[in-house]
Amino acid sequence: MRENPYREDREELKELLLQYQNLKSGRAHSFLEEDAFEQIIAYYDDKDDINEALEAAEIALEQFPYSAHLMIKKADLLLANRKYQDALNILETAELYDSNDVNLYILKTDAYLALDQQAKAVTLLEDALQLFQGEERLDLLFELADVYDDYEEFDKVFDCLKLILEEEPNNEEALYKICFWTDFTGRNEESIHLHQQIIEDFPYSELAWFNMAAAYQGLKLYEKSIDAYKYAVAIDEKFDYAYRNMGDAYLRLRKYKEAIEVLERVLELSRPEDVIYEAIGHCYHRMGNFAQARFNYKKAVHLNPDDSKLHYKIAVTYMLEEQWQPAIKQLDNAMRIHRSITEYNLAMGECRMHLGQFKEAIQYFNLVVRQKTKNVAGWEALIKCLLSATYYDDALLQSINAMKATEGKPVFLFYQSTALFLNGKSKEALLKLEMAMEKSPKQLKKFIDLNPSILQNSQVVDILARYKKGKKI
Repeated sequence: MRENPYREDREELKELLLQYQNLKSGRAHSFLEEDAFEQIIAYYDDKDDINEALEAAEIALEQFPYSAHLMIKKADLLLANRKYQDALNILETAELYDSNDVNLYILKTDAYLALDQQAKAVTLLEDALQLFQGEERLDLLFELADVYDDYEEFDKVFDCLKLILEEEPNNEEALYKICFWTDFTGRNEESIHLHQQIIEDFPYSELAWFNMAAAYQGLKLYEKSIDAYKYAVAIDEKFDYAYRNMGDAYLRLRKYKEAIEVLERVLELSRPEDVIYEAIGHCYHRMGNFAQARFNYKKAVHLNPDDSKLHYKIAVTYMLEEQWQPAIKQLDNAMRIHRSITEYNLAMGECRMHLGQFKEAIQYFNLVVRQKTKNVAGWEALIKCLLSATYYDDALLQSINAMKATEGKPVFLFYQSTALFLNGKSKEALLKLEMAMEKSPKQLKKFIDLNPSILQNSQVVDILARYKKGKKI
């Protein structure tokens, strides 16, 4: 056994390079074998000295003009130098001497793709698949998958990966790739069947379990997907992507406690991410634990301070607790990033309104209806604010404007009626209420919520009594 093989190899390479330099300069030198030239070419290639590597390849071919292997090496270097047609030409020559080298077809494919000749690349690889078996055939299938991707034949990408897994079920690269392409092409049922077969032979393949789980998830079969993810993490307890996807499946099932548990496991296994903290925050939010929701949203903001949506979500948790001032602070943060988002302006208007800052609130609501004139929620917020501020004439005017802007939404008849009642114009108000009940009795609750004391008005009660489930009695 050699005591220091690395040093010996280095000395051997140093001697080869010296002999090569002697050959170039015409000095006396030892005869260089073909494999010696391959080492020299590889040396310069590894140093990213493509021109020197090309020169070495050309000198080598002068010594061994019929070596298909050296021709393929030179073609590879020409491709790196973007001389695609030159590479194709030398590959055509190499094929005459040796058509059984898989690299020949892979490099020709790269050249065709670089020359935007995808159809030729497909034909070449499809024909070559008939010539090779084993690892070489798999290499060609991967290459063909890349060509189909470039050619935007996405279903055929899936087909290639499926063929690879049918021949080598534990091929890690194919297992990783087919998960993405299953989701992209929507071929979830095929993926489930394929991975069930793989699992029968390789029951401890965590990637096969993961891919099957993801396919179930794609079909919205969340319970089945969770079961499969559990197998994946039982095999590999540090499989963070399985926990991540499992968390999403629990979220879809509204099992927030279970979602929190697996998402916190993701944080233990990988670097903190804002999307994970946001998802945990969402779970607590839906469970009504607004303090914990805020805690996690704030962690997400720390990692991604430019995401205005996170500041808005924090604000909402404060609003649900009627903490209007802290909510305004968070909304200010959100609106510094994205000023004109409808939800932010509506929320800010609501906060200002609850603090009795009606003029400021009206400004925010006006901005919403100017930007989105058909937005019913914006008009409703504006009119409610005007009513709360006792601007009854303005509320009536904006109710009429809202009717026009929203192509006659009957809810605004209720708002008109309310404004008229509060302004002491009972006769007109009753007429508007009749019209509203005729068109949309289901929205009566909004009318009552605006002014609960209206039910003490006997004329109003009489009108409501004549309607039942949207029909006159």
